Amino acid sequence: MSRAFRSCSDFRAHRAGNAGNAEFFSAPPASQTALSLVHWYTEANQTRVPPVVELIQASKTYSSNGSVVYAVREADLALEPGSFTAIVGRSGCGKSTLLNLAGAVDLPTSGEVRIGEQSTCRMNDRDLSRLRRTRIGFVFQFFNLLPTLTVLENVAVPLWLDRKNMAGDLEQRVASLLDLVGLQAKSRHFPHQLSGGEMQRVAIARALVHEPALVIADEPTGNLDSGNAAVVLGLLERINREMGRTVLMATHSREAAEFASRVLAMRDGRPVNS
Repeated sequence: MSRAFRSCSDFRAHRAGNAGNAEFFSAPPASQTALSLVHWYTEANQTRVPPVVELIQASKTYSSNGSVVYAVREADLALEPGSFTAIVGRSGCGKSTLLNLAGAVDLPTSGEVRIGEQSTCRMNDRDLSRLRRTRIGFVFQFFNLLPTLTVLENVAVPLWLDRKNMAGDLEQRVASLLDLVGLQAKSRHFPHQLSGGEMQRVAIARALVHEPALVIADEPTGNLDSGNAAVVLGLLERINREMGRTVLMATHSREAAEFASRVLAMRDGRPVNS
């Protein structure tokens, strides 16, 4: 019988207690394909695949004039593999802070954030940097492309940071991603030669090049016109649906949020059902 668990710790304890249970560790049916494997495990036992990211009573506070200000307050959030979640809310409601916690850019003041089965609070700066570099892709509102690098070189930056050689399969990966976002013909261009929509598409390719488990997009259409925004949102939906990437997006636009399969609203520092 499947059961739900509140946290990854609860799941691991249950798994250890079922070490001799053949049903718990049973193999998937032979008819299952690799693409449907995660879905089979989830359906067979809701706890077999831990969330890509899980916030457990996570809070982030700041001090202002001697008072404690909550940017995020006791937030609970689990992102299942292959999900597309949008966080909506006005400016200053805590959306970006929530994304920073989920992306290991910031640490909670209290509570816990788990990425896979790793608690960010128990990691040093070097481990956090490696976690972000290998497991998470970021898409920012203002693109954050390096102006002295070409489009191809900007996409390859995460590979260089991970000291991977740009040859063979990796070079083909960059070319394939530029083809995915429709910019292979502009691979030798520099950012100043691109439109805003094109720069954001380069940023999406860069976020995917190291094959992350999670893509975090913070107001990815906030600096774009409606036409380019629709293209960017369509790409995010496509990489979620066709590539199976888990996507977490913050937006103030309800229209943008409609591209996600789950929409949550920030209320009193917590993500709640919209």
